[in-house]
Amino acid sequence: MSTTIKRGGKGVRRAASAKGKKRAVAGAKARTGGLFSRMIGALGLSESALQKAFTVLIVIVAGAAIWAIAVISGFPTFADEKIGKLAADTGFAVRRVEVHGVDRMDEEEIYSRAIAAQAQPMTQLDVANLREELVSLAWVSDARVSRQLPDTLVIDIIERTPHAVLQQGEDFVLIDPTGHRLEPVAPAKAEKMLVLKGEGAAERAADLAILLEAAPALKTQVRGAEWIGNRRWNLTFSTGQVVALPEGEEQSAEALVAFAQMDGMNRLLGGKVAVFDMRDPSRVYMRVPGRAQDEAKAREEAKRLAAEAARDNGG
Repeated sequence: MSTTIKRGGKGVRRAASAKGKKRAVAGAKARTGGLFSRMIGALGLSESALQKAFTVLIVIVAGAAIWAIAVISGFPTFADEKIGKLAADTGFAVRRVEVHGVDRMDEEEIYSRAIAAQAQPMTQLDVANLREELVSLAWVSDARVSRQLPDTLVIDIIERTPHAVLQQGEDFVLIDPTGHRLEPVAPAKAEKMLVLKGEGAAERAADLAILLEAAPALKTQVRGAEWIGNRRWNLTFSTGQVVALPEGEEQSAEALVAFAQMDGMNRLLGGKVAVFDMRDPSRVYMRVPGRAQDEAKAREEAKRLAAEAARDNGG
């Protein structure tokens, strides 16, 4: 009897090692699968829903990649130009400009900014940039720019309100209640308005308006206001008379109200007093033109008469 021995067969140890690896792989798969299943269960998603989500994600990533390649190659710009030309050819271009809300300023300043838009298709018109250009104009407080298809550009303007005139040397500039400079004005026109002067006066225009509201009876008679030393106001009335107010918002308002009451009782405005100095809250100093000279002359005359009387008595 003969025995056949197969060469190349696995030894006992090798076979045991192979079985151990199979068991480890199977255990790892079971653990991973269980963990993955628990994660899906926690999200409340089915395997089909999860598969759809992964598909959408892949499509988004692919689309972003394609768009990036298109941007690099300049395709969006090319497409935008073609779309714009198509829109213009079909009538969607700026052919009319309507401007609303302009009362005092020159409308040509608005149209000069909008005229560049007339050469652009509606799809390429940058309304935000046009609005910024309009708001930069001296008279424009705010603006709204809108498209009215197919061919009209509508511009709504909110103008600033002229409030007073700022005097700077020999020059006069119209300002709004906030002190914003609008445009130069002629001296003759400035005489009919409230004239402000003094360093920093324009920036204090709003404060002055509040101060004058404290005495409405005097408000319409004030023709000028000078901001003195960045501290206080001197008010000039239509009669040419001046009231020197103290420092401080409350103190100046109280002084102006007190002056209004005194004027109501004694008719100070239009009288002989040229300056009413109310900087001292306890009293009012009044200066009458020529009074000092008259008093000096009176004293000299009194001395002369006294001297003559002394000579007569001595003789």
